[in-house]
Amino acid sequence: MRNILQPEGACRTLSPVPIPRQLQTLDDLLAQAEHYANHSMRNFGRVPPTLFLIGAEGPVLYIPNNLADEVAKDDFATTARLICIAHAATAIVMTLESWIKSAAPGETLDMTERPSEAFDRREVVVLMGESRNGHKQKFLPIIRSDNGKFFDFGESDMPGLEKMEGRFAQILPPKVPDAQLREVAQAMLHVKGVTVGQATKPPRRPRGRR
Repeated sequence: MRNILQPEGACRTLSPVPIPRQLQTLDDLLAQAEHYANHSMRNFGRVPPTLFLIGAEGPVLYIPNNLADEVAKDDFATTARLICIAHAATAIVMTLESWIKSAAPGETLDMTERPSEAFDRREVVVLMGESRNGHKQKFLPIIRSDNGKFFDFGESDMPGLEKMEGRFAQILPPKVPDAQLREVAQAMLHVKGVTVGQATKPPRRPRGRR
């Protein structure tokens, strides 16, 4: 992998599996993110919130310290946007464990109820991909054994969404940034304490979900 970015104070291992340099398209990146999610669930029992991107100098991976609260979630989204600008990203995938809920055919989805509090909630890993040619999503339903440990990913019956909304959507800038804008983003990341690091041990389980 070309670059592993880590926030100041983070544990050192940010990539359980190597990221190949030959990644070129959004489909390549989605496949790598799914492989990463499968490896992480089987070996560590969770998938840390992760940004994958293809940048001007090669692929980049970033994992925040945690998503413990709304402030941390907003900060992850802001940092992800800065990283995309700093590295002139052409494709990105946000990878997140999440709760989802859906309405039965003919029913209206209750938007006042949080997915994490819904009776029929489903636990998934969400892959949200963006490129300047469009966006793609993939939902990986988590199947657990009776003891609560990860067993496998199930088949998703969720159709692709025409538009993704929320703090973790529209992460990729609409236009390729110029050199000056990239330098500004790099300086802001430096102030935030985001630096290039190397892997040594698995990251802690994030204390919150999307």
